[in-house]
Amino acid sequence: MIMRALLEGKKIVITGAARGLGYDFTRAALEAGATVLMVDILEDHLKERAESLQAEGLPASYIVADLSLPEAIDKVAEEVEQAWSYVDGLINCAALATGVGGVDMMNYDPDLWDRVMTINVKGTWLMTQAMVPFLKRSDQGRVVNIASDTALWGAPKLMAYTASKGAILAMTRSMARELGEFNITVNSLSPGLTLVEATAYVPAERHSLYVNGRAIQREQLPEDVSGTALYLLSDLASFVTGQNIPVNGGFVFN
Repeated sequence: MIMRALLEGKKIVITGAARGLGYDFTRAALEAGATVLMVDILEDHLKERAESLQAEGLPASYIVADLSLPEAIDKVAEEVEQAWSYVDGLINCAALATGVGGVDMMNYDPDLWDRVMTINVKGTWLMTQAMVPFLKRSDQGRVVNIASDTALWGAPKLMAYTASKGAILAMTRSMARELGEFNITVNSLSPGLTLVEATAYVPAERHSLYVNGRAIQREQLPEDVSGTALYLLSDLASFVTGQNIPVNGGFVFN
């Protein structure tokens, strides 16, 4: 089965893996033949999900880490060194999304802005920086940064999140330039509004806006996104780097 062989033998680190898209990426990568280290701050969710996957015979391990803390990222690197010594792929999915919208730019809390930028932008940079030595030891390292189509169409009353995802797009291009000499590809994936735990708070009218504005007019599910992530992690994407792929049913065309 081609999907099973797609990531056969690959070692993948996935942040934000305890729930939502991060968990769906984890399961998809495992089912495609990879071994996955799950990273998240949500200890109870992470432990429960990892142990459930292990009970199915899937090679998932986990480490609890707050990616706003450089020392926590150092511990992830130590875990990778001890367990694997190299990494084939990294998905940077961890992000602060819940409770960061609904306020216009004139009234946004500067402390919340800083928190969003620290986790979503700085955390992505530092996590990638920590994994580069291990990605270099792979024949073809892969980095997939999870952005958002909010940065492509300019979602209102979501300023910090939208700005942070715009930064992911820009960082992805810079990373691709710097890491290309090591045969490491760096791409971003921009999902639309997806039905996961983090979007449960999003008002119904925003969901309707997305559904009605898509070329494919239905709600977006996590599994709609995971196939593209697997492609970018795989050998099929060996000459694709510095690119952003919107996966949103045609709400935004690239």
